[in-house]
Amino acid sequence: IASIQKAKSESSIPFSVFKPTGLARFALLEKISNNSNLTKEEEIEKTNFEGRIENICQTASDNKVPLFIDAEESWIQGAIDDIAIKMMQKFNKNEAWIFNTLQLYRNDRVDHLEMLFKLAAEEKFFVGLKLVRGAYHEQEIERAKEKGYNCPVHTIKENTDIDYNKALTLCIENIDFVSVCAGTHNEESSALLVELLNKHNISKDDKRVYFSQLLGMSDHISYNAAKEGFNVVKYVPYGPVKDVLPYLIRRAEENTSIAGQMGRELTNIIEEKKRRRNA
Repeated sequence: IASIQKAKSESSIPFSVFKPTGLARFALLEKISNNSNLTKEEEIEKTNFEGRIENICQTASDNKVPLFIDAEESWIQGAIDDIAIKMMQKFNKNEAWIFNTLQLYRNDRVDHLEMLFKLAAEEKFFVGLKLVRGAYHEQEIERAKEKGYNCPVHTIKENTDIDYNKALTLCIENIDFVSVCAGTHNEESSALLVELLNKHNISKDDKRVYFSQLLGMSDHISYNAAKEGFNVVKYVPYGPVKDVLPYLIRRAEENTSIAGQMGRELTNIIEEKKRRRNA
């Protein structure tokens, strides 16, 4: 809630973000996602979790600060998706304040997106989405093997890219009731978004569309997009070092498409250091 209030007072902070696992036990979210029977104590926990989420979303709506609900592992994501949809239905009546995060390495996310759009059209609410490729690829594959269920994520990177670009296209094609933040370090997806905005005659600075990259990663995408007049935000994770470092490592590993771009980034950094020394 403090981060929402901070964002309201700072024009340079266009969004606020939170992780649902900061509000409820992982095991509880897993049971909810599996539709398992809950004990009386767990029912109280669930009610408290939903109440906390609603309180945060109410604060975001009251302060007119768009709020991203972060994505988690697939085996707890169902509980998060359900509450995210409820919050969109309640708070996104006139425009999108509440955003869910879709990880497009999941092989069911395009179907989920289409279901969500159909529901929004029927019930007349706006959809807020942050699109990312995904952060738990190895864990997802390993757990599926260990537990003996069908792998929920694409095992071929190109299929993730296809689904990401398909989701991005669907969002722009339905821009009348969708707001989207493209969280990507991928040059092709970034170029596609520019192409889609031009194709659909959507203004570069339309507040319904944002590019997003992690602070310190793919700066050439961020800076060039911003220079051209597009909405760009740098995602800044903060917290205890023991928590933030693994998070950043996962983000660097999640999108192997940036591997070929690292050489360019290093070259840019070296050139900038030279420029500053000579300035």
